[in-house]
Amino acid sequence: MKKDFMILGIESTCDETSAALLRGGKEIVTNVIYSQIEEHKKYHGVVPELASRAHAAKIATVIKEALGNHPLDYVAFASGPGLPGGLMVGRVAAETLAQFKNVPLIGVNHLEGHIFACDFEGNEVKNRLKFPLVALVVSGGHTELWYVKDYGQYKVLGRTRDDAAGEAFDKVAKLLGLPYPGGPQVSKQALNGRRDGIAFPRPLLPGTWDFSFSGIKTAVSYYLRDHKNFSIPDVCASFEQAMVDTLVTKTLKAAQKYKVHHIAVGGGVAANTLLREQMQQAAAAQKIEVHFVERKLSSDNAAMIALAAYQKLAYAEKTGRPFQRNITIDPNMQVRSWK
Repeated sequence: MKKDFMILGIESTCDETSAALLRGGKEIVTNVIYSQIEEHKKYHGVVPELASRAHAAKIATVIKEALGNHPLDYVAFASGPGLPGGLMVGRVAAETLAQFKNVPLIGVNHLEGHIFACDFEGNEVKNRLKFPLVALVVSGGHTELWYVKDYGQYKVLGRTRDDAAGEAFDKVAKLLGLPYPGGPQVSKQALNGRRDGIAFPRPLLPGTWDFSFSGIKTAVSYYLRDHKNFSIPDVCASFEQAMVDTLVTKTLKAAQKYKVHHIAVGGGVAANTLLREQMQQAAAAQKIEVHFVERKLSSDNAAMIALAAYQKLAYAEKTGRPFQRNITIDPNMQVRSWK
């Protein structure tokens, strides 16, 4: 690979339309994100049909702004998991651009992108991740634990059986009448509440690394039904603490089980202050280092897709093995090793 080659990443898996340009696998040149929050706000959640239309309406403008007059060597796009309509828009745009520019096309797993985003520091790639590690991907649509031996070598330990963590935050916010997106609103209210005020469950699911958050959401619903004079800050604080306890406990147990000294945390919920503080504290007590994605790159963005594509290219160059250009759209894509 030449030193300053350019990869354009495209992200359209859910409700952000994004394109980003990565130079030499080392520097974010541009990272343009169009958020669809206003389109989905009144529904308190993402409406797939509206998301698809918004992607189709905005993706050409977003790509044009990100690419500018820069040269282009590769096009990468998020090929799953995600909403089928958004994935199709992203793929068609990526295929069209790659064909027009006569450059290779690289399909990227969206969740790999969230993990690799932990390597960014500002606009530069610092390769902060140290292997082997346990990765927690925690967002509005996904909550998964991975064992990561190296770039491209993974084992999915567990995933949510129902609601993802971010989805649970949004649903609880809706129950309380708080604005969308709900996660930041719940955290804001929680600052003035008692974290031990209400005994919401911690669904640790012994014997598995899976998650399940629908029970916590239901417990909140029943509490609101049975207590007419409830305190919104107390509900938010107790709910947030139950969520964080569950995420931290299972992640640290996985790190102990697999005898790793590093944890990576990516995805939109990784921006949660309580999660960052308590994960750091619990890990430090066990002499484990935690690498959090920077907040500005925690939500869906194309810079992480471009970096994941770069790591595929670097892995192929290092090992001499051709990487698999996974360009099949699969909303439920399972992670496969590049080996």
